[in-house]
Amino acid sequence: MDGSGGGGGSLATPVQKRAHEAWRIYKYYLDKTTPHSTYRWIGTLVVFLIYSLRVFSIHGFYIISYALGIYLLNLLIGFLSPLVDPELDLSSDGGPSLPTRGSDEFKPFIRRLPEFKFWYSMTKAFCIAFLMTFFSVFDVPVFWPILLCYWVVLFFLTMRRQISHMIKHKYIPFSIGKQKYSGRRSSASSGRAD
Repeated sequence: MDGSGGGGGSLATPVQKRAHEAWRIYKYYLDKTTPHSTYRWIGTLVVFLIYSLRVFSIHGFYIISYALGIYLLNLLIGFLSPLVDPELDLSSDGGPSLPTRGSDEFKPFIRRLPEFKFWYSMTKAFCIAFLMTFFSVFDVPVFWPILLCYWVVLFFLTMRRQISHMIKHKYIPFSIGKQKYSGRRSSASSGRAD
C-alpha cells in the first residue's frame, strides 16, 4: 500500500489535457467575440427568443422564468451601479481627500459589472434556464400572473431606487462612446462676407 497514486494519474492526465484544450479553444473564441458587441447581443436575443418559445409552447416552467427574471434584474443593477459606491466613498476615513469634493474634476463612470461580463452572465443564464426546461422536476405548478406582478413591482421599486441613487450622486451609467469631432466649423464662423 504505497499510496503514491502513480497508477491513477496516467488515466486522468489525457482527460485533463483534453478538457484543458477544449477550455482554451472555448476561451479563444469567447475572447474573439469581445469587440463585436452588436453581434453578441443579437445572439443573446436569439437565445432569449428560443427560450421564450419553449416556455410558451409547453405552458410551463414559469418559476424558472421568474427566477431568471430576478437574476437578470440583479445583473442589470450591477451593470448600472458604479464600481465604488459614492455613499460609502465619502466617509471612508473622515479626513479630507484629494482632490477636494467641490471640484468639477472629471471622473469616468466605471461599472461594477462590465458590459462583457453582463452579456456573458445573461447569455449563460438563458442557456441554463433553457436546459432546465427539459427536466420536469423544475415544472412547479404556479399561477404565473402573480409571479409576473411580483416581478414587475420588484422591477419598478428597484429601478426607482437606482434612478434616485443616480440623481443623488450625479452619475450617468450610459455613454455613447468617445465623442467624435468633425473638422467642420460652426455656421457663424464659416459664413464670412468677403
